[in-house]
Amino acid sequence: MTELHEAVALGKYDLVEEILQRELADPNCKDADWSDRTPLHWAAANGHSKIVKLLVEHGARLALRTEAGWTPVHFAAESGQLGVLRTLHSLHAPMDAPDLYGDVPRRLAEIYGHKACVKFLEIAEIEYRAYCQMAKSKGIQLDEKDDAWELKKEELLKSKPFSPKKHLKHKMHRKDGVPSRKQ
Repeated sequence: MTELHEAVALGKYDLVEEILQRELADPNCKDADWSDRTPLHWAAANGHSKIVKLLVEHGARLALRTEAGWTPVHFAAESGQLGVLRTLHSLHAPMDAPDLYGDVPRRLAEIYGHKACVKFLEIAEIEYRAYCQMAKSKGIQLDEKDDAWELKKEELLKSKPFSPKKHLKHKMHRKDGVPSRKQ
């Protein structure tokens, strides 16, 4: 975990700002020890909307994914961070990107019972798709794809027999009844 990842995870805005201004770390650095999470993933999961904005202002990409294909929107949805979801949506983050198992952020919010997030994401998905159509018609480039993850995904799907339904069944049936999930 880099100093930037740690500062973001702890919500230390001033330190994050200093690291970014002095260009001491790449805001898109994936931490292999934490399933390829970027600082933006940590900010989204921990509800740090101001840090989300700061990271994006310094070049953090909204579409980067973890090993399991989670975007920052997935993390915010899982942890019920409605404010962060609103921030990510305002920055045109992909709101309906499926992870490796086919789960979109709205599904994660449903699994974890974050009803306000589910309601918001139902609308945000539609608005995001409309924005994408408008942007493409005007020739505006969108940050919708993590090419490195797409290659990893292809390798994983080729090397192992994979069943999204089997994964979903496992994730929903732990002994204690709590959904489990490896991001």
